[in-house]
Amino acid sequence: MTASDQGRLNRWLGRSPLRAVLRIVVLALSVGATGWLLSSLWPEPDRVAKGAAPSVSDPSSLALYPEGSITLLLIGADADNLRDPSNQAAPRGPANADALLLIRIDASQPLQILQLPTELAVKLPGGDSPMALGGLWRTGGVALMADAIRDILGLPEQSLQRYVVMPRQSLRTVVNNLGEVDVILNQTYQGSDNSQGFSVDLQAGRQSLNGAQAEQLVRYLKGSGDDVNRRRRQQILIRAVVEQMQAPSGIISMRGLLDEVSGQLETNLSTGEMLSLAAAVIASPPPLEFSQLRLAPKLKNQPLRQLKPGQALPLWPKKP
Repeated sequence: MTASDQGRLNRWLGRSPLRAVLRIVVLALSVGATGWLLSSLWPEPDRVAKGAAPSVSDPSSLALYPEGSITLLLIGADADNLRDPSNQAAPRGPANADALLLIRIDASQPLQILQLPTELAVKLPGGDSPMALGGLWRTGGVALMADAIRDILGLPEQSLQRYVVMPRQSLRTVVNNLGEVDVILNQTYQGSDNSQGFSVDLQAGRQSLNGAQAEQLVRYLKGSGDDVNRRRRQQILIRAVVEQMQAPSGIISMRGLLDEVSGQLETNLSTGEMLSLAAAVIASPPPLEFSQLRLAPKLKNQPLRQLKPGQALPLWPKKP
């Protein structure tokens, strides 16, 4: 890793609160210009008849695809509803992010997903001690989370301008509207936590999961050190959801699904943009590609993780 690369990775070790203020100001000033650039990627909203029935074999009947690759930041919140004062999770309090995904969407390319470790250690500029990356959303919202991710990965300042924050309620809505999703589990998951009002009862083998069962799968943690395995379970569900979206029944149900779920989300996507991205996901060729950040070995009883040293930026390069 070069000195400049190391400096970018260490930027979140911060030396002065003034830097945080200046960065937020710069981010705010760039929103207008970046929004104009991104708007050129979206087709005209009236180019697809709004009242036309979608074709079971043509994803573009939902909406025309974005005219280029879009990177979406998806934040999975550990609250049932974004307006809930408490997440009813562990530790209890305001909602944190328990899933962080970057999704590159291009109708002509396989879907690419980077799973970010929510337990990655970061320091806010001027902060005294490290905190988990997943806690940044509660601390400073989407802007702070996106700024940190750009620095960690070495992405351009103009990236990550489209985002969705999805609470647990939205996950259930998506799966139920798709008509259940099929997964294959290599083990049985059972347990309960009365303090969270949470229980899981999923059998090994092929299963068709409804919304509540899908939530059990991705929410389950065997213990405080089970984050890596939870990301594997997230992969199982994401693959199943994408497969169901790409089925004929998924294409037909997509407009109704987005109408129902949009009020549950926090996003800067318009309805037309969500339809356009959904159409591009449905059209994307297999296989779906997952990526992970390389982490340093975990020390005993260490709650937070560090990146493996010596990596060159960007940590998630675009494929040619």
